[in-house]
Amino acid sequence: MASDQDFLKAAFHDPQAVANYADSPRMAFPGFVDMQRMATLLLAERVNTNGRVLVVGAGGGLELKVFAEAQPTWTFDGVDPSPAMLQLAKQTLGPLVSRVSLHEGKVDVAPDGPFDAATCILTMHFADLDERRQMLSAVRRRLQPNAPFIAVHLSFPQTNGARSQWLSRYAAYVTSSGVDPEKASQAREAIDSHLTILDPEHDETLLRESGFSDVSLFYAGFAFRGWVSYA
Repeated sequence: MASDQDFLKAAFHDPQAVANYADSPRMAFPGFVDMQRMATLLLAERVNTNGRVLVVGAGGGLELKVFAEAQPTWTFDGVDPSPAMLQLAKQTLGPLVSRVSLHEGKVDVAPDGPFDAATCILTMHFADLDERRQMLSAVRRRLQPNAPFIAVHLSFPQTNGARSQWLSRYAAYVTSSGVDPEKASQAREAIDSHLTILDPEHDETLLRESGFSDVSLFYAGFAFRGWVSYA
């Protein structure tokens, strides 16, 4: 069986996979564009005109572009461990990249801040439980008091056969989006084997244990959940 590192390398370092990345969230993630718009609005509730935002898992540049277009006076720091994905982010951003500093690595390579907000979208499920706690603590340390933090990732019940059912639902959704059923099945198996998926209650508990308050669910789309909380 392939290791977690092999899985991540195939997903985010393979040139063909990187080239096709922009289409992947829209195929697998219900309401992807609307989720990004909601996230932007939630950030704007507390981020001032000259806000500085930390984006964890910034490779590809999809949310960076949405945020930068919506808020032309904000600046951003984005971190991602994949140089290929960071290069794609630069291409996605185009001239908007002048307001973005990109850093290769995980959240520990990010500047100390303090930031006015942070996001971690479609990234947390790649981290095991210990690393997830470290990520959340590292983000929390870099935020201004009361700054918003948005986290969106795979999250669904894990007991009494629910995990298998939700993974099958994920595969069914991807298939209904036009993905070949065999590839959808392979994606299901890869996610089951290599990603760390928690039930939503556990996700919320981790946020609170890491020092975030007022944890609120703002998005639920089939197998994905999204929360806003505050430092």
